[in-house]
Amino acid sequence: MELPAWFRMAMQQRLDAICVQNDLDPELLRARTEERMAFEALYSNMDETQFARYLAWEDKHLFKRALEHELFYMKGVQDGAQMVAALLADKWINIDSE
Repeated sequence: MELPAWFRMAMQQRLDAICVQNDLDPELLRARTEERMAFEALYSNMDETQFARYLAWEDKHLFKRALEHELFYMKGVQDGAQMVAALLADKWINIDSE
């Protein structure tokens, strides 16, 4: 079942709004600070070659994770839309049979 463009756009706008909210979330701000500090501690003793290799791997890893998350999210949206459609269809069938 292909989702209509307007629905995908609405979901993207909602996701964008949530991302803005997340940028201001105190717990996420604290986690970002801790992550930055751990990153600085880990890489302060690494030479340039090791660092470049790690960054190349990290780029590929994070891209893969982003694709996985996007697929999980869109599958959840599709499953939710199918469930709503099924429930609405069932409701209309029950109304017609009364």
